[in-house]
Amino acid sequence: MRVVPLYSRSLRNALKCSALLCLSLLSVAAQAATPSPRATVTEVADAIQTYYYDIDRGKEIATALRGEAAQGRYDRYDDPRDLATALSERIRPLDGHFRVNWRAPDAAGQAPSPGMRPGPGPGPGPGPGPGPGPGPGPGPASGPGPGGAAPVDFSPRRNYGLRRVEVLPGNVGYIDLRELPHFEFGDPNEPARRALEAALQLVAATDSVIIDLRDNGGGSPASVGYLTSAFTPKNADIYNRFHLRRGDEMRSDSEAPADWYPNPRLQVPLYVLTSARTGSAAEALAYTLKNAGRAVVVGQASGGAANPGGDIPLAAGFSVFVSFGSPVSPITHGNWEGTGVIPDVAVAPADALATAQRLALEAALKQGLSGAAAVDTRWALDALQAQAKPADSASTADYLGQYERIQIGQDGGRVILRNGKRPPQPLATLQGDLFYVAADPSVRVKFERASDGRVAALEILRSDGSSNRYRMQSTP
Repeated sequence: MRVVPLYSRSLRNALKCSALLCLSLLSVAAQAATPSPRATVTEVADAIQTYYYDIDRGKEIATALRGEAAQGRYDRYDDPRDLATALSERIRPLDGHFRVNWRAPDAAGQAPSPGMRPGPGPGPGPGPGPGPGPGPGPGPASGPGPGGAAPVDFSPRRNYGLRRVEVLPGNVGYIDLRELPHFEFGDPNEPARRALEAALQLVAATDSVIIDLRDNGGGSPASVGYLTSAFTPKNADIYNRFHLRRGDEMRSDSEAPADWYPNPRLQVPLYVLTSARTGSAAEALAYTLKNAGRAVVVGQASGGAANPGGDIPLAAGFSVFVSFGSPVSPITHGNWEGTGVIPDVAVAPADALATAQRLALEAALKQGLSGAAAVDTRWALDALQAQAKPADSASTADYLGQYERIQIGQDGGRVILRNGKRPPQPLATLQGDLFYVAADPSVRVKFERASDGRVAALEILRSDGSSNRYRMQSTP
């Protein structure tokens, strides 16, 4: 039961007035502590000219921003939050990673390590993506600037991006990865590295693997290289090379890992799920595995933000994310900037997981499963296919009743199996009088009819070949 506290009208009004006053004071304080919009735009322009990987292009963008500031284009944005949004909308079309953020200068935060900060993918704000670990290249220190606030590293609180790891019906491994966490090679006990290895170990015995990047905004090239090596041959020439800016010079660096995953699964069917929210390093992982012919990409074209970079702190809580480099694939001799990673199987993001499950189960069966393993996989596939069909409108009244210790009832039109004090189990229709346990398609329920057409018994079937039969004793 949810307990809702009740307040008097006068107290509610007082709280409302207090909240409005706090918001008003915050806005006034933000405006008072913020330099003029023209000064902030100049800082953004300077950062782009100094650090953007395309030196000539960076100068062009910076010159244009300075000219717009001088003409007063941004003068009306006296609130730093509005100015950050306006500048982000202005420069994001020029590079999928460009964005300007503002954080209250007194906000608490943990300063990140200096160097390149792998950025989240396209879209407003930081998104669901990475923590502030350094990446593979040069760049300014990412700590707080003058009067600025340090970014907050939520990666450990978010389990280094690992939202779910499980074995789906039919022995399909599933990793829901919301971030590609940063770690330094050379230390096998790095928490982020150990978290990724634990996820891979949990799906090590599965017949296929699905990596879900639909809500992954990006992260570190270290994770990209390491995860790629978990499914590809050691030293394969498939890894992106970064063209990185250092001052007025360019250098090159590879996304290949310094430490290789020790036990790569080279033959397991692999599927990667993407959406328009998939960005940056998450796109790099999908792009590399796809073009290496190692994974099937399922879903929607990704966001199209290829160029890695870092947050450059500015005055008064502002920062600008600038791309310090650009990746080039040795396979395609290009990257996914602007176009995104194009899926092999294009479906709506909401349908991507079910589609990949079906493909994974079909692939496992083609690899020659036999015996109970083949039955278990086939039953999981049958259940998926049944879910895609229109619901059976046939009456469930025939099945209701007591079958020795098994009771069959209904709830909201669904057939429910109850076995003593155990939690009730909803059943789903396969065909005719054959059902499966909705949460576990490896268990089926077959209703048997007598010669007069009435249901006389049910049999519980399991994919391992065992079964139990129960005769109907009474009807409702």
